[in-house]
Formats: sequence, C-alpha cells, structure tokens
Amino acid sequence: MTESLSYPSRPLILIVDDTPENITLINSLLKDAYRTRVATNGERALKAALQAPRPDLILLDIMMPDLSGYQVAEQLKLERCTADIPIIFLTAMTAMEDEIRGLQMGAVDYITKPISPPVMLARVETQLKIKAAADFLRDQNEYLEREVQRRTAEVVAIQDVTIQAMTSLAETRDNETGNHIRRTQHYVRLLAELLREHPRFRHFLNDESIRLLFKSAPLHDIGKIGIPDDILLKPGRLTPEEFEIMKTHTVLGRDAIRHAEEQLGTSVGFLRLAKEIAYSHHEKWDGTGYPDGLGADEIPISARLMAVADVYDALISRRVYKKGMSHDQALDIIRQGRAQHFDPDVCDAFLASHEQFQAIAERFADSDQDG
Repeated sequence: MTESLSYPSRPLILIVDDTPENITLINSLLKDAYRTRVATNGERALKAALQAPRPDLILLDIMMPDLSGYQVAEQLKLERCTADIPIIFLTAMTAMEDEIRGLQMGAVDYITKPISPPVMLARVETQLKIKAAADFLRDQNEYLEREVQRRTAEVVAIQDVTIQAMTSLAETRDNETGNHIRRTQHYVRLLAELLREHPRFRHFLNDESIRLLFKSAPLHDIGKIGIPDDILLKPGRLTPEEFEIMKTHTVLGRDAIRHAEEQLGTSVGFLRLAKEIAYSHHEKWDGTGYPDGLGADEIPISARLMAVADVYDALISRRVYKKGMSHDQALDIIRQGRAQHFDPDVCDAFLASHEQFQAIAERFADSDQDG
C-alpha cells in the first residue's frame, strides 16, 4: 500500500511569497526532497497553479500587495482543477482569528513565521501523504466506476445476444409470422408506457421493467420450436386435438427458458419476464385461457400486456388460413373482449391510443400485406 500511495516523481510545491528572502529560505529547505515553483504575487500564483504539471501543494503567504493569500485561496477553491490542491498558509499573522479564518477558507494547515524548518518540513510531508492517499482513492473509485460501466455494457450485450439468438430460432420455425415479433415488441412497450402511472401498474412499470419487457417480448412464442411442423405450419384451421398440442407451446417456451438458466447454473433475472410472457400470454381475464386458467390479477402484468398486443397483431395479420382484418375490425373484437379476454385497464389504454398501435403496424408491415 505504501508504494501505491507514493508519487511517480518528486512532489511539486508552489511557493507564493512577495519577499525574496522568504522564498530563498523556503526553497532551500524544500529543494532536496521536492520540486518547487515560485510565484511572487497573487496573480502569478493563480497562473502558476494552473500551469501543467499542477502543484501537489501550495505554501501561501497571506500579506501580499495585490491579492491577499485569502483572496488567492478563495479563487483556487472556485476552480475545479485547483480546488483539491492542499494549501498551507505560511504567514507572520499570528492571531488566533487569522488562523481560524484561514482554515475556514479551506487551508489544510497554518504555519506562522518565523519558520521552524523541522515543523514546516513535517507538516508539508504530512499533507502530501494525505493528498497521495486521497488521489489514490479517487483514482480507484474512477477505475471502479469505469469497470462497472464496462461490465454493465457486457451484461446488456449478453442479454441482447441471448434473446436475439432465441428469437431467431423461433422465427426459423414459423416464418409466416413475418414482423409479428417486432410489432408485438413495440406494442408491449407502448402499452407499458401508457400504463406506467396507472395506480394498478405503477408499482411494476418503471424504466427497468419496461426495458426488460421490450427485450423479453420477442420470446412470447419461443415454445413453437417444439410444435410439430404438420401442426405449426398447417395451411388451415386446427382440429381440437391439434389445438391441444399447439397450446403446449406455452409450457415448452417457459421450459426452454428455464433450461437455458439451468445451463448457466443460476436464475437469470432478465429472463423472469420472458418466462412469464411465454407461459401466460394466453391466459384470459375471465379465467378461460390456458395453460393454468388463471384469471384477473392472478395473471402476470407482463402476460396481460402481451395478450392485447398478440391478439391485435394476429387479427390484422394475413395467414395462409385467413386474411388480415382491418384495424377497425380488430378494434371491435378487442373492445368486445374487455373484462373477458383482456384486463379492462390494459384494454382501455389500447383503445384510447389505437392510432399509435396502427402506426407501429404500418411501420413494421409484412412485405406481402398492407398492415
């Protein structure tokens, strides 16, 4: 630790005094152990303090003809680049009130003249050690802050890559959905923003949860990778038996994400919402949905948001077994599903701002449909 707190070269001390004899004496006492810089008045002291390399400590006389030492200290403390340089007043002013004033202005010490060389050298050394320790801690804190920022960026990148990889895998199995994944991602974020101040949702919807909702939404149908092709890609309506198999994509999706966590050997916080959405976005407000028949507030908020987003997009999108509905037709169906299929407050937020959802649909329209 001692080596860590040492200076890379001899510390630089700025001597400020208008008396040549004092400068000569102080310089002679310091020159063997320290580098020195001299200023003979207050104006020159301010310039010398700003000159690179900046001094590690300033020995400052108080009684000078232009700017007093007090005035110089005051200006140094106002400048960000010199505010942390320790100042020791070195003066013939011996009154207690003068010393108190100097310390109140931010000086670290107060030495009276005539100078006692051992006292001055001991106090200079003490203050330089204190400054070295402070500089070391500040550098360590800055390094740690940079390291936290770097590692946070790495974590975010890993999250993005993980979700993109899993989403791409799902798209390879169900390519007819086109931009469905991207549209629902933006729908969910918009719904969350519309509801973030709502009394029922503000405990959950904040900047972080909305960010994670946006990232997690593309995984809502990840379980379809486990559905057989003859059902997933069937160019027509499913039989009741086939639909039962299709419904298992919610369980498969949740379990696929769980399996990814198991491979990592830990619970991954950012995937919690992804599991909720994948597993519960087909639950209905009245309890008639699947896989668990949850109702009302038993359904996770993330899944309730996705339910509206997913159904709206499914209604307006063309499939091999159906044409896409118009925006107005989709609105009517969602309106009818209020407090039955959908959380009434989520439904109301959607209906009150439906033009924004239509704009998203048009922005990410599939190439073979008008949106």
